[in-house]
Amino acid sequence: MKNKSTELIISDTQILERIFVIRGQKVMLDSDLAEMYGVETKVLMQSVKRNFKRFPDDFMFQITKEEFENLKSQFVTSSWGGKRKLPYAFTEQGVAMLSSILKSDRAIEVNIQIIRLFTKMKEFILEHKDLYLKLEQLEFKFTSHDRKMKTIFDYLNKLLQQEAKPRTVVKGFKQKQ
Repeated sequence: MKNKSTELIISDTQILERIFVIRGQKVMLDSDLAEMYGVETKVLMQSVKRNFKRFPDDFMFQITKEEFENLKSQFVTSSWGGKRKLPYAFTEQGVAMLSSILKSDRAIEVNIQIIRLFTKMKEFILEHKDLYLKLEQLEFKFTSHDRKMKTIFDYLNKLLQQEAKPRTVVKGFKQKQ
C-alpha cells in the first residue's frame, strides 16, 4: 500500500544538515529530531524516558559540555538558544527505535525519510569506499596537523590580502594591462 502523498515533509538537505559526527558516529540531536517531528524536545525526551530500555548507549547518549561547545563553534549564527541541559544524540539505530515509540503520522513519515537517507549514505560509502578511505586519511592528517594548517592558511590569507593592495609602479617598467 502506497502513501497518499509522495511529497516529502522535509528535504534530504534539511536532514543532512542535522547529522553530526560525534564520538565517531553519525548522530542527530534531540532538539533537531523534535523540530522535524513537530513536537517539543521535552515531549520527545519524555517519550524516550518512558521507554528508556529501548535506548542503550549505542542508540542514544548525552553529549558532553566540550562536545556541545565544539558543535556550537561550527555554526556562524547560533540557533541553540539558552539550553539548561546538554542535548542527547541519537545514532541511526536510536532514530529507528524512535519510530516504535512515536505514533504521529508526521513522526512516522520523517523517520522513514531519515532512515532512507542513512541507508543512502551507507550505500554511497560502500560504492565509493576507496574515496571514503582517502578522505578519512586526509581528515586524520588535517586534525593531527591542525596548528600547522592554521598557520599556513593564515599566512596564505595575509598574502592574498597583500596581493589585493595596489602595487607601486617602478620607473622603466610597463604595467600589465
